[in-house]
Amino acid sequence: MDEPLANPRVEGLEPTFRHLDDPDMTWQQCRRQRNADGTESSVWEKWLAFSPDPPYLSLYAKYDPGMIVRRHGHYSPHLVFVIEGELWVGERRCPAGTHIELPFGAAFGPLRSGADGAVLFEVMLGDPRSWGDQPELFERALAAQGAERLPDVALDYPDWLQDLRHHWVGAGGEPGPTETETDIDTDTDTDDRDGARP
Repeated sequence: MDEPLANPRVEGLEPTFRHLDDPDMTWQQCRRQRNADGTESSVWEKWLAFSPDPPYLSLYAKYDPGMIVRRHGHYSPHLVFVIEGELWVGERRCPAGTHIELPFGAAFGPLRSGADGAVLFEVMLGDPRSWGDQPELFERALAAQGAERLPDVALDYPDWLQDLRHHWVGAGGEPGPTETETDIDTDTDTDDRDGARP
């Protein structure tokens, strides 16, 4: 490790304070599914800090009950802390108080929230976007619950970042099955921008 700078201070830089109730802290509906009983479940996120240089993202997430997310990794190290409820990572139960460290290059999941949903705090220590892994595990998890993946709602991404929610990697790191841009639902009726959900 390089020696630290004798004086790393940068004039003019100050801490940034955010609160979940800030007017610009709106919910992003990141994933959604139709459940066996006809209801919908989603993953909702509030992006607290989103930096291009150096790249990082910290977020507050709510998983509706029974929500399933594909097995995936990120293009950076990823930290998850379960604040409320429970999250299943594959066959491992992660109750409130669980910390998950996902190194760059590793994948986890499918993820499934418990009967009361889950509340998470997450940090991506670099490029926050994800890559899907082993899509057959995702399909199997959906089928076991009688759930159906629904098209993603368009996210309010910054201009410098491309949406990769449809990217899968295959064996040996080669691109695997991908979903087309038609799988992104641009119907704003399902995309709550006023912060009222969840």
